[in-house]
Amino acid sequence: MKLLVLGGSDFVGRTAVERALELEWDVTVLNRGTTASDPRVTRLRGDRRSSDGLDETREVYWDIVFDTWSWEPDVVAQSATMLADRVGSYVYVSSRSVYDAPRAGATETWPTVQGPGEDYARCKLGGEQAAAAAFGDRALLVRAGLILGPYENIGRLPWWLNRIEHAGDVLAPGPADLTLQYVDARDVVAWSLGAAARGLGGPYDVVSRAGHATMGGVLRACISATRSDARLCWVEPDILSAAGVQPWTELPIWIPPGADHDSLHASDVSKAFAEGLRTRPIEETVADTWEWLQSVNGRTPMRGDRPPVGLPAEREAAILAGR
Repeated sequence: MKLLVLGGSDFVGRTAVERALELEWDVTVLNRGTTASDPRVTRLRGDRRSSDGLDETREVYWDIVFDTWSWEPDVVAQSATMLADRVGSYVYVSSRSVYDAPRAGATETWPTVQGPGEDYARCKLGGEQAAAAAFGDRALLVRAGLILGPYENIGRLPWWLNRIEHAGDVLAPGPADLTLQYVDARDVVAWSLGAAARGLGGPYDVVSRAGHATMGGVLRACISATRSDARLCWVEPDILSAAGVQPWTELPIWIPPGADHDSLHASDVSKAFAEGLRTRPIEETVADTWEWLQSVNGRTPMRGDRPPVGLPAEREAAILAGR
């Protein structure tokens, strides 16, 4: 197979390149050329925000293009339109954020967000629409949930690993058995490339089944991976709310029980599993992320378009002291 990865230097795109090389595919990446890549990869240079950013792709054919673009839908539209006659399948890594307040058990048929806007959800939905407009049912719309794993450049799991490695009393947001849905970047990539190669198209929610992991399981896996003697101090959601703690950002991954939690962690993903999705255990995701994090000296390469995550040490100590 011939694969074109738009980007290919960070997180999910980098994982796609590595997976395709494992499969012995012919891999090309298009990016600004600021990051070194595997010598087995053909490198094309271009800035997708520029009108001539795709010029180096002209007169070349691929079986699959893999795109993770998050913001301006016009960028996806330009790529998809230019490549439509020279690529078999367009994989667009979207997000379950495109749904309009989904409830527990929601599937791909749930209504999507409506109205104008430049927020993340509407940009991702716009990207989906652009890919589908150019490729029709040859566009595979991968609506991922929470993505974790090696190369994560958003900082969620890396923050927990670094915090727990420092040991001491660790504020653990309860309840410990709070269920989570997530997907390892390697699993979403493996499924996406395989599905595209089989000719699948349309939207798929690509994330683990509800309850695949728990908050307690994540943090215990972090202790095991880092070999830390950290002590998990479980704090209930009402105490965290009273302290003004922001779920998801100050305490990454965690959202307290309720509608917001169910919208992210309680969807029905049977469609993707029926098409072969497999998700590895949380212990493997955590251990491999820690191994990668050590290779970069614990410094997470952060995306510039995302806010920093994590609870400041002084706030953590104050909340634990006041329980």
